[in-house]
Amino acid sequence: MFALLLVTAAPPLDRPARAAPAHRTSHTAIPDGPVVLTQQPGTALDQTARKLNAADLAAAARRGDTPVVLVGSAPLSTRAGETALFVQLQSAALCGSAGCATSVYLQKGHDDWTKVLDSVSGPVSLSHRTHGGMHDLVINGTDRWVWNGHAYRDTMPAPPMDDLRRSIERYQAQHPKPH
Repeated sequence: MFALLLVTAAPPLDRPARAAPAHRTSHTAIPDGPVVLTQQPGTALDQTARKLNAADLAAAARRGDTPVVLVGSAPLSTRAGETALFVQLQSAALCGSAGCATSVYLQKGHDDWTKVLDSVSGPVSLSHRTHGGMHDLVINGTDRWVWNGHAYRDTMPAPPMDDLRRSIERYQAQHPKPH
């Protein structure tokens, strides 16, 4: 089970939070704050998210599924005006025991986007700490992802393969297959 925070809307990427119309609530993430994902049907953010995730949405449609598209934006770069798009598709088929995956895209040109973080599960927050001119991302409150110049990479060390192999071999030795 996962919690979902819904708010009215966030400003489009091409407009700063302060310029949002009065009938919309601005929810642009700030360093050391959460990235709020919301449904924003028909907005520029929603249209871009649907275009970037067209293959996943088409596959879901073939299964008779209609995922909820949640979007948000945040200023990942320390340079003004460079904003990222956060996208989460929600459906029973696309979400697992860890929740629903969120991907992050950076705009490189007018209609050119690059995925810089793929499929992380859990709440995403911006950190005040930066690497390479980009704010670190914190997933689930403890898992820090840092910019390596091209994409975000996890800072949590993976378990050494040798230890994993030895653990599997020990388990298999203690639990032999019946013949």
